[in-house]
Amino acid sequence: MNELVALLNRYATEYYTSDNPSVSDSEYDRLYRELVELEAVYPDQVLADSPTHRVGGKVLDGFEKYSHQYPLYSLQDAFSREELEAFDARVRKELPQPTYICELKIDGLSISLTYEKGILVAGATRGDGSIGENITENLKRVKDIPLTLPEKLDITVRGECYMPRASFDLVNQARQENGEPEFANPRNAAAGTLRQLDTAVVAKRNLATFLYQEASPSTRDSQEKVLKHLEQLGFVVNPKRILAENIDEIWDFIQEVGQEREHLPYDIDGVVIKVNDLAGQEELGFTVKAPKWAVAYKFPAEEKEAQLLSVDWTVGRTGVVTPTANLTPVQLAGTTVSRATLHNVDYIAEKDIRKDDTVIVYKAGDIIPAVLRVVESKRISEEKLDIPSNCPSCDSQLLHFEDEVALRCINPRCPAQIMEGLIHFASRDAMNITGLGPSIVEKLFAANLVKDVADIYRLKEEDFLLLEGVKEKSASKLYQAIQASKENSAEKLLFGLGIRHVGSKASQLLLQHFHSIENLAQADPEEVASIESLGSVIAQSLQTYFATEGSKILLDELKEAGVNLDYKGQTVVADAALSGLTVVLTGKLERLTRSEAKSKLESLGAKVTGSVSKKTDLVVAGADAGSKLQKAQELGIEIRDEAWLESM
Repeated sequence: MNELVALLNRYATEYYTSDNPSVSDSEYDRLYRELVELEAVYPDQVLADSPTHRVGGKVLDGFEKYSHQYPLYSLQDAFSREELEAFDARVRKELPQPTYICELKIDGLSISLTYEKGILVAGATRGDGSIGENITENLKRVKDIPLTLPEKLDITVRGECYMPRASFDLVNQARQENGEPEFANPRNAAAGTLRQLDTAVVAKRNLATFLYQEASPSTRDSQEKVLKHLEQLGFVVNPKRILAENIDEIWDFIQEVGQEREHLPYDIDGVVIKVNDLAGQEELGFTVKAPKWAVAYKFPAEEKEAQLLSVDWTVGRTGVVTPTANLTPVQLAGTTVSRATLHNVDYIAEKDIRKDDTVIVYKAGDIIPAVLRVVESKRISEEKLDIPSNCPSCDSQLLHFEDEVALRCINPRCPAQIMEGLIHFASRDAMNITGLGPSIVEKLFAANLVKDVADIYRLKEEDFLLLEGVKEKSASKLYQAIQASKENSAEKLLFGLGIRHVGSKASQLLLQHFHSIENLAQADPEEVASIESLGSVIAQSLQTYFATEGSKILLDELKEAGVNLDYKGQTVVADAALSGLTVVLTGKLERLTRSEAKSKLESLGAKVTGSVSKKTDLVVAGADAGSKLQKAQELGIEIRDEAWLESM
């Protein structure tokens, strides 16, 4: 069995990863059948990396939450050469002669894979970047993901799982024959497949991957070397990439890829440009949401003509009233579009959009349908659009402030704002109350069962049974999900409160610093503004929010209901031994794993990074430390060993 597993995994790597099989399909099938027969006789001896795990058959109850040890950031977007030049100028302020690596941006689903001693132990979705879903069993059915690595490494890698165009066509053909609705595009098909509870379905759909990042601290010093190392470990890495010295070379690559895009066997939606040097990446650092050392160039969106039929005005949770165009249906980027955003009243005036106009529609960022411009040659009416003066939800007078482009309802009791706030509070990135989606919130609100977020925690199981279409099992699950959310770490609650300018990443940074929402409510704005990546706008917004009587009452009600107001992540005391220092781990440690050492350093206040740069304060070096140790010595950085770390 050991011999067969080793052979079959090698043959699979040759076939799926290297595209260079050394045996025939029939020979592989013969050996595979032999392994299946042996495993049937000796089920207690089945190896963790057996290729039989690739076959579906297990039906899952659901997906557990998965906390990412290394957060997943999103990328800032660029849509023109000018925006790329601005990115390059920002980089060159810190790094005089940067080299960039350009990689294809695969249109799939972000995944994270964790290996311990070379064995795949966890695979997860991106989720909100901090918490995703554990889809390990499904990812084991993706044939090009190695179950074991040729080295006994502890490593976490990131990549994109996608559905090749050929697989997409076959899946949709089968769905059509079975009378099922077809998937709109390969990305939707990949996402839907990875969320299947029946692993047999996943195994049949022939998903594939491209890996592009080592999330755990790397022993390499450049992104190009990281990619080559991932290839050596048996991961599939997209070969279409270049190193570039300047924007001209980057732009030439983008143009080349744009021409080839339609002929690729998979979907892409852009090119990712990264600083190649990992130490340079560390030096540039991150904003609240994205790395400063990377940008995603997005290809121009597909455009179609449609006729404007009417305009709906909807109220968001902050009171902004947004116009949405109802259109004659058009096919756009693989989906049928009949509604598109008009952004705001200033946009309508600027584009001179009138009743019954023919307009050009596109998908902004390949996601949100939006009206781009009017086709004036096809205008049939000179009548202007009706701009509301009163809120469509509560009939309060709308205001158009001088410093804003939006109409705004400032009535704090506006039903639409309250309902949108409740939906946001229960959403995945906030309190993550499974099942409490928009339709249930609307029914609860209409039944007068909830008026603010504190009311959610006053609900009883039988209250849900009053709602149309909710049965006992669903009511029980909803009630249990609400109770479970009380235990969330407080950054989830802070984001759920919907305070202006305070997003999920800012919420985490604030709670890491202040440890509880009660401390934050009393915090000095200058202290808030001094936190790295935040600033005076967030500080002022928090001060304004917590000064209101309504916020004080709400926090008291939430606390009384048993909702946790404290930060449950790793906290560091202000005077910790390594507070504020940037530390790099390198080499092999004898008594601690890399993750244990990282955790100890962070508990001492250190920020642990993967590369040595001018911003590095300290290097902890184990045996066989290589280029990082050498660079630290050249820069005159303090160097310590494992014994020193243990003594701390």
